[in-house]
Amino acid sequence: MKKIIQSILIATLLFAVLSVQAQPYPSKPIRLIVPFAPGGVTDVSGRIVATALAKRLNQQVIVENKPGASGNIGAQLVAKAAPDGYTLLLALDGTLVINPHVYERTGFDALNDFAPIAKVGDSIIIIVAHPSVGVKTLAEVIALSKTNGKGLEFGTSGSGSITHVAGELLKQRSGANLVHVPYKGGGPAAADVVAGHIPLAFASASSVTQFIGAGRLIPIGVPSPKRSVVFPNVATFAESGVQGVELNSWVGVLAPANTPDAIIRQLNVEINAVLGESEVKAQLQGYGIIAASGSATDFASEIKRDFDLYGPVTKQAGIKAN
Repeated sequence: MKKIIQSILIATLLFAVLSVQAQPYPSKPIRLIVPFAPGGVTDVSGRIVATALAKRLNQQVIVENKPGASGNIGAQLVAKAAPDGYTLLLALDGTLVINPHVYERTGFDALNDFAPIAKVGDSIIIIVAHPSVGVKTLAEVIALSKTNGKGLEFGTSGSGSITHVAGELLKQRSGANLVHVPYKGGGPAAADVVAGHIPLAFASASSVTQFIGAGRLIPIGVPSPKRSVVFPNVATFAESGVQGVELNSWVGVLAPANTPDAIIRQLNVEINAVLGESEVKAQLQGYGIIAASGSATDFASEIKRDFDLYGPVTKQAGIKAN
């Protein structure tokens, strides 16, 4: 009798396990970890995607902000989460491809602890100048910097940020005499250029578009591979004669490593579908983000490329997180 009862219990347990496994994904709410405080461009883009994705999946996609250490804390949380598709990371490029080079410890392996799912989009970076500087092109900026013994100051959102790396890469590729001035965010950096306290800034499109439109800042160039739809009349660095400086600030979704391929594929398809919606595209572009599309493999390749590119740049520039 005891053996019969044990057999029944085992069979019941096995049935329960198989029933759970047979449930289609997702069968419960998904957590989307945003490793930054609420209100920023990364957070807003995450909420735009989460809202649209929840409708397609018929399941809640809950945004959770876990800020700290330039995104390291939130990334650590996802790296250690169960690889079941229910804890995802909304990653900014700086967290995955710059932080490992400038922090002594990040608490995660950027290339091995995550499974890339899909790139959400690119936040355009642009170099701008105060009108009093008297420059309108990148060539003029470079030439002026070389005639100034102290160099030209450029503000960014902080040491080790993608805008800082963009400035250092420009220096290394062109020989420009530029001096980095870190701020606690892109907004304060843009404000100081508008006020004329510093001559230049590398900034995201969202933080300077209004000032460019009002004529209070001069757009100099974009380091992206092609001209931006946000600034169609602004030349790329390559068009301005500076090669080897091609970068954007991207946002993307990743899962913990070893998440089943079927889940990665499903989420990639659904996120790409969301990013193809005209309303989502418009919402993202309103924050300076150009919606992307592509496979998980495409996104993984871009992460690896940027990781390998920024390592030598940060080392040569001696960039360390502060």
